[in-house]
Amino acid sequence: MVKREGHSHTEFCPHGSGDDVELMIQKAIRLGFDRYSITEHAPLPAGFSDDYRGKKTGLTEAAISMSDLEPYFKKANEMKTKYADQIQIQIGFEVDYLPEFTNWTKAFLDEYGPRTTDNILSVHFLKGRDGHYWCVDDTLADFQTGLLSQFQDSQSLYRLYFEQVNRSIRDDLGKFAPQRIGHMTLIKKFQDHFRLDSAFSPENLGIVSDILLAIKSQGRQLDLNAAGLYKKDCNEQYPSLQIIEMARVLKIPMIYGSDAHSVADIGRGYHALADFVTDSF
Repeated sequence: MVKREGHSHTEFCPHGSGDDVELMIQKAIRLGFDRYSITEHAPLPAGFSDDYRGKKTGLTEAAISMSDLEPYFKKANEMKTKYADQIQIQIGFEVDYLPEFTNWTKAFLDEYGPRTTDNILSVHFLKGRDGHYWCVDDTLADFQTGLLSQFQDSQSLYRLYFEQVNRSIRDDLGKFAPQRIGHMTLIKKFQDHFRLDSAFSPENLGIVSDILLAIKSQGRQLDLNAAGLYKKDCNEQYPSLQIIEMARVLKIPMIYGSDAHSVADIGRGYHALADFVTDSF
């Protein structure tokens, strides 16, 4: 089986470690990876800042700027050429799904998609308090104030998240729409701190089933993301085992991703998840 790193970031990421992507690639080669996807956070839509609330860094450090696009492509393509005889490198983005900005996202993908070979579609923001967007995975305070405080229980919050994921795979993002769905249970990042439900309700599992069936019918993939295993308030991969088992029954490809933002992150959790990895069926 091909050993693949499907989700990684670079020194261009504002909330990363600043580690050079070349050092990350070199580690992946040492660990025996055959393929490596560079999937930096795509810029957020113009005007999104007007609809965002919460800690400023949750917005300003969430993604690269438009001015970083050309330097990002230049560096990524240099790495692809330099290490071509050692590892297959794919280049793309982790794209945020924001329902009100679908046209902007589609236009962005129409312009830059032809220069990419692997992209991820993720939900990092949800509408919560005062009808504005709050970051799902930035700070405990924003999660509590902007999101959790608006619901009677964790299942209601889970439902909001899954409904947005469900919508993300059904909206038309054009010819270059991402083919892999990122960290499908990111909403559980702070589950231990807030004592959120560890399992999903039958109602939420129904939404999850709809999502997975759509992923299957569209020929898409799931990001089997190890990052949650190393988050002190999560201690679980994304998605949870409950969803992994559902995806396996449907024979949905699940691609390992460290979601690395540093050299140290490369390869983390791979052996724990390797039995679930399926590049294709």
